[in-house]
Amino acid sequence: MPEEAIARAETVTVETGERFESVITRLGMISELTLAQAFSQHQRLALILADSFPASAVIGAHPSPSFLREMSALPVEIDESRLLVVLANPFDDFAAEALGYAFGKKVQRAVALPSDINAAIDRLYGASSAGASVADSIADDDDLERLRDLVSDAPVIRAVNRLIADAVDAKASDIHLEPAEDRLVVRLRVDGILVEAPSLPASMRTALVSRIKVMADLNIAERRLPQDGRTRLAVRGNEIDLRVATSPSIHGESVVMRILDRANLALDFSTLGFSSTLAGKLRQALSKPYGIVLVTGPTGSGKTTTLYAALSELNSGARKILTVEDPIEYRLPGIVQTQVNAAIGLTFAASLRSFLRQDPDVMMVGEIRDLETAEIAVQSALTGHIILSTLHTNTAAGAVTRLLEMNVEPFLLTSTLNAVLAQRLVRRLCADCRTGYHPSDSQCAALGIESSTELTFYQPVGCSSCRNSGFSGRIALIELLMINDAVATMILKRADTRDIVKAATDGALSTMLTDGIVKLKAGETTIEEVLRVVAESG
Repeated sequence: MPEEAIARAETVTVETGERFESVITRLGMISELTLAQAFSQHQRLALILADSFPASAVIGAHPSPSFLREMSALPVEIDESRLLVVLANPFDDFAAEALGYAFGKKVQRAVALPSDINAAIDRLYGASSAGASVADSIADDDDLERLRDLVSDAPVIRAVNRLIADAVDAKASDIHLEPAEDRLVVRLRVDGILVEAPSLPASMRTALVSRIKVMADLNIAERRLPQDGRTRLAVRGNEIDLRVATSPSIHGESVVMRILDRANLALDFSTLGFSSTLAGKLRQALSKPYGIVLVTGPTGSGKTTTLYAALSELNSGARKILTVEDPIEYRLPGIVQTQVNAAIGLTFAASLRSFLRQDPDVMMVGEIRDLETAEIAVQSALTGHIILSTLHTNTAAGAVTRLLEMNVEPFLLTSTLNAVLAQRLVRRLCADCRTGYHPSDSQCAALGIESSTELTFYQPVGCSSCRNSGFSGRIALIELLMINDAVATMILKRADTRDIVKAATDGALSTMLTDGIVKLKAGETTIEEVLRVVAESG
């Protein structure tokens, strides 16, 4: 590690009061695993990973969870003569000696990843509080200079860093900070479900929110209007992007932070939930020399990620690819990405029109919201470009009807539209603890399939790997409509959604229910999740 990088980390350590090993991983200088391996080899100590941690807390003493988190240490095994303790920093004599004294045993040290230690402390000793180490004496103060002083205080910086790190450890997609009269409510969206985390003191509201606004380059003096921003930081050695949105409320500003983990971004169709058949059909649509491919679904259904996966398929040195997005969620190498800015007239339509003068092969439009954008997209496709975009409709066939309602000419749609994909996200079952069962006759009837004793579905159980939720991550249910001659004929007739679905024979339409049944049989999700999503999609 370069000397200047070490000097920078030491400076941050002094300023924030954080531990050195936490700082160098947070700054992205080294990954947690690489650092742990280096500690293990240098000290000749065992490296213990999370799957070898105990299922219950070591008996013999009751160390404070806040102390364990502060020291990044965890007792994992005890016998008559010794206590085995895993440490993020095995050079930390104080942590080892304190635990040895508490348990009355000689301590044997081992090395573990800080994120694994924190997750185990939450599981064995109770969920963490990002503000546990922060004094409750940070008072609300409308004075701007005082506010600037507050947000630069080490306790506030540590609290925000801990809050974000805990959310990343929990694999949350969003952090919600909601001011109440007597506290700051913290909720995390994990696998699509909001889970309440320990609240923070009301006295921290202003300083904590202002610190986040400073990180996202927002105006800390403006509390009356909503604001949007973003920031990039390293957590556990991995770079993540945070999209920050603030909104005024009766008790102060509400904040939502969307976590975009670049290290865990899956940009291949199989990882996103596409079967080989569906992926093959989509690749067929993308391989055409020109035309439009649309992805539909509600907000938060993974539309942009699917488009990014499609761009990755098309991203070769032989193609010029341009995107216009609102906002840009991930930076993609080899692709020119543009951020919408309505305040200066840089709309989807204006950007798309300017792209045509840059000799593109592929263009992605974040969303088709109006007739102008739709018409430019269609004209671009007619002149030999591949266009990718999203549309807010419930079904794939509904996207066709929506475009017709925008007054896009039917003959232009039939000439340019290659495929429409609709998707929803369902929770993925934890592979370590799911258990099989034979579905009842009523469950099979709800899915429209025949009951059979040979048919096996799966249900959640809960284990340490999934934090006892029974689920781990999410997967997409896909509906894909290919525009064949029969569908094109219905479009020319301005047919409604139901008639288009009826006309989509010979494999032109693969429904979300069909895809859900495939994933049920594969043990990837539950019947409750599939039926919920199918009901939502109409």
